[in-house]
Amino acid sequence: MLSGIIGPRGDGYVADAPDSAAAAAAFHQAQAAALAEGGVDMLAAVTMTTSAEALGVADAAAALGLPVSISFTVEIDGRLPDGQGLREAIERVDAEATMAPAYFGVNCAHPSHFEAVLADGGPWTSRIRAVRANASARSHAELDAACELDIGDLPDLADRYRRLRAPLPKLNVLGGCCGTDHRHLRAIRDAWLR
Repeated sequence: MLSGIIGPRGDGYVADAPDSAAAAAAFHQAQAAALAEGGVDMLAAVTMTTSAEALGVADAAAALGLPVSISFTVEIDGRLPDGQGLREAIERVDAEATMAPAYFGVNCAHPSHFEAVLADGGPWTSRIRAVRANASARSHAELDAACELDIGDLPDLADRYRRLRAPLPKLNVLGGCCGTDHRHLRAIRDAWLR
């Protein structure tokens, strides 16, 4: 399956996206259409900072008849950069999208930033199938100010992925984001298969 990636309109760490789903759909429509023309089977929106922008991408995909996955980034408190909770963002997009996304994900955040918000469980956690975590547990602001790449703690990161199986029963898309490389992916794979 070929997936076309759509990123946020602005900085993936800052909630400066379109303030309405309609504005976001209009902004992302041209890129979504170009990817569809290129033959993608689905779209994947990554590092979404607001539910409004995610909803707009979902509606742009629906207008083209393409399935979409939506991946949010969160701050160290497990909330989106605009302050909305991860649960609320997922539930809003599911409820308001013309066609509900195929699944959701979390990317560009360390698992320690969002593990606690998964603890209460509920149907919304079964909608999360993808995690592409940062290697570092530092905040986005700290990473932006860093002069060197922080590769984090590989064994700890891999173990956190393994422990996500309990709160995320449908998790099956594992990957890496900022600071990760083949060593991280190998450690994640090995921990997952234990």
